[in-house]
Amino acid sequence: MDDAAPVDRAILERALAPFGESRGLPQEAYVSPDVFRWEQRHFLEGSWVCVGRASAVADPGAQRAVRVGSEGVLLVRDGVGTLRGFFNVCRHRGHELVEPGEDRRHAVIRCPYHAWVYDLDGRLRGAAGFPDTPEEVLSPVDVAEWNGWVFVNVSTDAPPFDAHVGGLDGLVAPYEPARLVSAARLEYEVAANWKVVSENYHECYHCSSIHPELCRVSPPDSGDNLEPDGAWVGGWMELVGDAETMSLDGRSHGVPLRGLDQAQRRRVLYVHVFPNLLASLHPDYALTHRLEPLGPDRTRIECEWLFPPEASGREGFDPAYAVEFWDITNREDWRACESVQRGVSSRGFRPGPLAPREDAVYRFVTLVASGYRDGRVTRPVTTGPEAERAPSR
Repeated sequence: MDDAAPVDRAILERALAPFGESRGLPQEAYVSPDVFRWEQRHFLEGSWVCVGRASAVADPGAQRAVRVGSEGVLLVRDGVGTLRGFFNVCRHRGHELVEPGEDRRHAVIRCPYHAWVYDLDGRLRGAAGFPDTPEEVLSPVDVAEWNGWVFVNVSTDAPPFDAHVGGLDGLVAPYEPARLVSAARLEYEVAANWKVVSENYHECYHCSSIHPELCRVSPPDSGDNLEPDGAWVGGWMELVGDAETMSLDGRSHGVPLRGLDQAQRRRVLYVHVFPNLLASLHPDYALTHRLEPLGPDRTRIECEWLFPPEASGREGFDPAYAVEFWDITNREDWRACESVQRGVSSRGFRPGPLAPREDAVYRFVTLVASGYRDGRVTRPVTTGPEAERAPSR
């Protein structure tokens, strides 16, 4: 079809073969500027992309400028508390309304170029020098708030957000992500394709080789993966017997999340909301990796640690026990991902077979490959009931 990615169809079919017979994505998926531009249009601009936490635009008048693929989006919380999205483009001559990356709070939206002023619902209120204010309205963008995160679709023709996440709501609801409070944030720039980073997240086949700290608190072959009913991939892993959470000594210096049952307090849930939100939900905190693809071989990753207010509001609370553990683990992963990127860039690279423990990688690969083929985001291919399952991480 005309919207298909510039990737050989026969090679894609190998990636979409049944689990146990399939291969990984072709080389151009990781290195081609043409494929990267296609992904910008179809996976980022054409789907639902996470742009951060709703708490960043919580108050009436809050305004935040973000990037989605090649597009600029202005998020605005209006006077009655509704979150709105607009293309970050003045209706006069196209100047950006708010500098990308800037946060501010005002009762109106004011273009810094010619001082056109808009109400928070996007309607033009005043235009300097005009005897009569033109009837202009900012171009809207679809937005959705989900469990405390904000998602944006700039194409306006993606499936409804509820279809995008499917039944994931029920899985994450006990963790109550919307009430969690940000206590720490780190940003990394990794010399690897965003899909290399994502594939690494979806398996712990590598954990015994490069993550000694992780293996001390969570058995790398524990847990199970889930059959997605939307554009997501996920699974869970167990904690070792005496560990309370993922930290260097296994101890928690926070408080357990109040909505979890005993079984949920003994595991970590890992979910990837396609294309760019990786949410790792622990018994006492949540960690997110929000991916921003910068190029075929570069990805900016924002990590944020979220804690219940009972912990973060406590005098002397320090999130370092969680931050230090995952910063060490992240850096181990980034070294591996950068090595993989160099490898897939080699003329000697050929897509390899997936191990029986990499069924979550298979789901992610098929989500990408079917998107390449169909020109739109759908959902992963099922591995089938007979497939051996192993945990994401």
